[in-house]
Amino acid sequence: MADDKQINNTVRRSIKRKLEDSFTVIDSLDDDSSSSSQQQQDDDLLIEIRELIEVLESNSSDRALTKRSIQILSELAKNEDNVDLLVGSGIVPALVKHLQEPQWSNEDAIGFDEFVTRSRPLEHEVEKGSAFTIGLLAIKPEHQQLIVDAGALPHLVALLKRHRDNGNSRAVNGVIRKAADAITNLAHENGSIKTRVRVEGGIPPLVELLESNDAKVQKAAAGALRTLAFKNDENKTQIVDHNALPTLVLMLQSEDTGIHYEAVGVIGNLVHSSPKIKMDVLHAGALQPVIKLLSSTCSESQREAALLLGQFAAADTDSKVHIVQRGAVGPLIEMLKSPEAQLREMSAFALGRLAQDTHNQAGIAHSGGIVPLLKLLESKNGTLQHNGAFTLYGLADNEDNVADLISLGGVQKLMDGEFIVQPTRDCVAKTLKRMEDKIHGKVLSRLLYKMHNAEKIVQRRIVLALAHLCSPEDQEAVFVDNNGLDLLLELLQSVHSKHQGDACAALCRLAEKATSVSSVDAGPSSPISQVYLGEEYVNNPLISDVTFIIEGKRFYAHRIGLLASSDAFRAMFDGGYKERDAKVVQIPNIRWETFELMMRFIYTGSVEVNMGIAQDLLKAADQYLLDGLKRLCEYTMARDIKADNLALMYDLSETYNAVSLRNACILFVLDQFDKLHSKPWYASFVLQILPEIRNYFMTTLTKPMEVNSQE
Repeated sequence: MADDKQINNTVRRSIKRKLEDSFTVIDSLDDDSSSSSQQQQDDDLLIEIRELIEVLESNSSDRALTKRSIQILSELAKNEDNVDLLVGSGIVPALVKHLQEPQWSNEDAIGFDEFVTRSRPLEHEVEKGSAFTIGLLAIKPEHQQLIVDAGALPHLVALLKRHRDNGNSRAVNGVIRKAADAITNLAHENGSIKTRVRVEGGIPPLVELLESNDAKVQKAAAGALRTLAFKNDENKTQIVDHNALPTLVLMLQSEDTGIHYEAVGVIGNLVHSSPKIKMDVLHAGALQPVIKLLSSTCSESQREAALLLGQFAAADTDSKVHIVQRGAVGPLIEMLKSPEAQLREMSAFALGRLAQDTHNQAGIAHSGGIVPLLKLLESKNGTLQHNGAFTLYGLADNEDNVADLISLGGVQKLMDGEFIVQPTRDCVAKTLKRMEDKIHGKVLSRLLYKMHNAEKIVQRRIVLALAHLCSPEDQEAVFVDNNGLDLLLELLQSVHSKHQGDACAALCRLAEKATSVSSVDAGPSSPISQVYLGEEYVNNPLISDVTFIIEGKRFYAHRIGLLASSDAFRAMFDGGYKERDAKVVQIPNIRWETFELMMRFIYTGSVEVNMGIAQDLLKAADQYLLDGLKRLCEYTMARDIKADNLALMYDLSETYNAVSLRNACILFVLDQFDKLHSKPWYASFVLQILPEIRNYFMTTLTKPMEVNSQE
């Protein structure tokens, strides 16, 4: 027996030497100068790990050796690349074994002090190291269930209770803290393990530990409860039933940032999707401490507090009002200006919830919320954009805010924004519609007053917004009577392309709202009601009483049809001209195809006009005063306006007084700004046609409104 004991001592001394050398071996693994291959390094590491695990698996009473082995394994586990190798080598059962308190022997005890020193060496230290290492392994989700299946949870829960029999010594608090951390990592995003923790009785001791005198224990316990409460209704109920809320509310008021951060996190997870718990938390007095955390020096606590206030705001109208009344708006708006995206996101989330209540909307705007909210729309973060847009949607419900939103450039931000997700685009569209519905009465009067008296940048913002949002019934009052059109035309002449583009878009929108569809897309007007001879009489000598000679070819016509169709022909055949009694009339300066198509229109009231002949036909229609044919030509030509023929089209409209074609050219210039403004001729062309642009809009905006018969 003595020989066996001597052998075991020899083995332990050998392992100790290897352990002492292992730091050097492990630390040298990353040395680029090592001549060993990577495979050799991996093999050496595996051997080291197995030797360490053998120590844990042995029934050695040398707790110092066991502690040292666990320490080295925990150092290895801190490197995520080693975790799979450790687990594959069988570390988990060995660690679970050492979560348990050993059977202490008192055979050598002489007195109490010596009993403690000699019979309970490193009490709690081995368990603490095991819990810590298990927590490191549990960071990888694929190992969580393996650790639980190895029986770790009951022992971890037992460690949470050690203070009951062992007091609050540093060693006891250390093992409790590591056990709570291990439970946190095991249950992270694992619903079944969260439930297992509850079943194993883990929640009551964690709630009890919230009252610990050790701040680190409080934080560890709160961290575990925070994880267990997330998306697990049964766990939430048990946490509340064990009276955690009063302690958590007190923790919110702690000067220790770590404590109030964990506390606000636990409460946030408790109230998520739980209306009853939300009201319980409010009744427990959490609201004012949470609002105070908005001004914390800990940005994580600020973020969690803002998120929690957003959840409180969803409870009922009274909660929204109380949050604002107790001073939350100012700190939330300050958070909107933070360089930290998460703070801006959460504050906008909270303000968005608050802004859906009519009692809060004016207060948020008047506290300076509009400008930083508009700034969020420029973010490349989709959530930030959406939270900002949702808050602005709420603010736009209050007509007192609409003029401020417009004056601060809100409409341009909403219209120009490049929004990442469809829900945000939908929200922006609803906000603009909400504002549009409110632009009348005192809102419009206030905007018109500012349009005359505010600084120039505000005047421009207002006139641009009104071009898009005011009703057709108010357009004349805004743009003619109050000189809004002049402001737009002034912007059109700006040297800044952004101003020019905004003016073009606004003028296009004005034209669109003032007319059912633009001149470019509108069909030609119906011909004047008259009797047509019909297709069968076109160039038919039967009962023809006049013949036209065009390019040497004869065209047989009938005076009665010509007299009915045009003032020009009436003057020719019924006036004092030589053609009055002529049987044959020479028609110079016109092609046969053009004349024949013109006459077909006179006889039938309708022809197909293509671009190949439209220009010549327009000239003929203008010469012979055929307004219906002229409109047909203008319609065809308007549909073919391009950048490279725009100048020609406009010249033709001027030459032949083709009003519809001229208007189409104007609208094309405005509508196609993005494609045209870089052309070298664009600026001078706009200046050239500026008087006609003004005339077009003055005519369009002042003509009597017609009731749509389809309505």
